[in-house]
Amino acid sequence: MRYDVTVIGSGPGGYVAAIRCAQLGLKTAIIERYNTLGGTCLNVGCIPSKALLDSSEHYYNAAHHFEEHGIGTGKLKLDLKKMIARKASVVDQNVKGIDYLMKKNKIDVHHGHGTIASKHEVTVTADSGEKTTLETDKIIIATGSKPTTPAAFNYDKDRVISSTEALNIEVLPKKMVIIGGGVIGLEMGSVFGRLGTEIEIVEYMDRILPGMDKDCARDLQKTMKRMGIKFHTKHKVVDVVSKGKTVTVKVQKRDSEETFELKADYCLISIGRRPYTDNLGLDSVGITVDDRGRIEVNEHLQTSADNIYAIGDVIKGAMLAHKAEDEGVFVAESIAGEKPHIDYNLIPGVVYTWPEMAGVGITEEQAKEKSIAVKVGKFPFKALGRARASMDVDGLVKIIADKSTDEVLGVHIVGARAADLIMEAVALMEFRATAEDISRICHPHPTYTEAIKEAALAATGNRPIHM
Repeated sequence: MRYDVTVIGSGPGGYVAAIRCAQLGLKTAIIERYNTLGGTCLNVGCIPSKALLDSSEHYYNAAHHFEEHGIGTGKLKLDLKKMIARKASVVDQNVKGIDYLMKKNKIDVHHGHGTIASKHEVTVTADSGEKTTLETDKIIIATGSKPTTPAAFNYDKDRVISSTEALNIEVLPKKMVIIGGGVIGLEMGSVFGRLGTEIEIVEYMDRILPGMDKDCARDLQKTMKRMGIKFHTKHKVVDVVSKGKTVTVKVQKRDSEETFELKADYCLISIGRRPYTDNLGLDSVGITVDDRGRIEVNEHLQTSADNIYAIGDVIKGAMLAHKAEDEGVFVAESIAGEKPHIDYNLIPGVVYTWPEMAGVGITEEQAKEKSIAVKVGKFPFKALGRARASMDVDGLVKIIADKSTDEVLGVHIVGARAADLIMEAVALMEFRATAEDISRICHPHPTYTEAIKEAALAATGNRPIHM
């Protein structure tokens, strides 16, 4: 079998790359080592976690907010097995959608582990052990990432788990300890915390969500504390021991010898992810990785073997599905001789807690590090009529603009529908809009988007209308 392009990995980066290659007239194959397409995102990541986040938010609102809206629910009952089953159904629908797209675009799907045998050969090893060799002109590596699980944490997939196992818990835990205050830890903590599990999060840094806007992260942490989630920032985990149905987590204060123990039903490890390049055959073609296991690429996303490309979580940059998708399109169009472009500064990041948190561009802290003179405008959701009407008054919008040119350099939001609101900022920043540009755009009333306009007014000269 001979192809113009062979894609290894069928996650968002891989399947999007394959589709775009096929659209451009290239004979394309895609290799997936698991039985279903879609990678981490569709199977054990973005899609199932959002399904559970939505379900748990409905439950939490029914328990805590419906009565204030004049809605009586009687005795509330949680059916976690049914909630997990709905999540599985959502995953199944999305996976079938990818199957359909492969057939529609006449992309050959090969199930098995893909290994690069030479610059123009990829070997596919099926679960049965049968091997198939694909001849190919170009190769795109899109194998994604796996959770980082240090040996000291004794990850057993039973009581010491990653987000993959957490997505399938069918009996509500009384208590869960989460190692890591990043995106995954906060999202999974939100799911179980809303349902009634006691959650304690241990974070080594002095704040949650390092790398994202500090003001927004602080605001989100306050909201999550009110929901009952406990945080141990500036602490590290030194040992995790599972015995029977109990996990004991030994925690040490970062700057002292002081230690204490946390006991729980589960310990969830969420300290990040590592590039997945196991048995990929990189050595056979002289491809190198950096000290974090990431494949090194040039500005065209080519590896040291010029006909082999790498995208998504296996290269530098944020481990985000939409970043991988854009890179997949970028590589496909590059192979076809087009001149695509990606502005990595304008790839938004989102945390799907409630309220949601999202950001694009630089943070205020990053501006200071780069010695960029900026002006900052903030506006709280509690001053919005729409937020009061929906009882979603937590959060704020923060706009960072260049002090001399007024160009918007960063927008950060924590609040209702932040994941959707951030796209106004991304679109305007793509066209290098100023804070005044945003402030002069007519925003519909009453909407959450008005907070963006008000923050822009604050940045242009401290003149918000409603504060």
